[in-house]
Amino acid sequence: MMDARILQRIADDFPLQTLTPQELQKDTLPVTRDPQPKPCRAWVRFGPHAVLVDAVVVAWNDVACGVEFSIGEKRCRCWVWANAIAPVG
Repeated sequence: MMDARILQRIADDFPLQTLTPQELQKDTLPVTRDPQPKPCRAWVRFGPHAVLVDAVVVAWNDVACGVEFSIGEKRCRCWVWANAIAPVG
């Protein structure tokens, strides 16, 4: 796992990326929301930097997962490809 200070610097300097509506196939794929989010490790991107974070899966469809995670005091949310997620526990 990346050092917290380095991760904070990357998050301060680059925007968090998320999948587009077209990539999510929003018009054709239903989204499931989980009332009890499941812990995971997720690859997310800040600008050109891919980083592995501890997160929870809050929603998903057949191709992607919506994740939430914190960097310092900042709460982050984004959509990533389903294979960018590894369950924890």
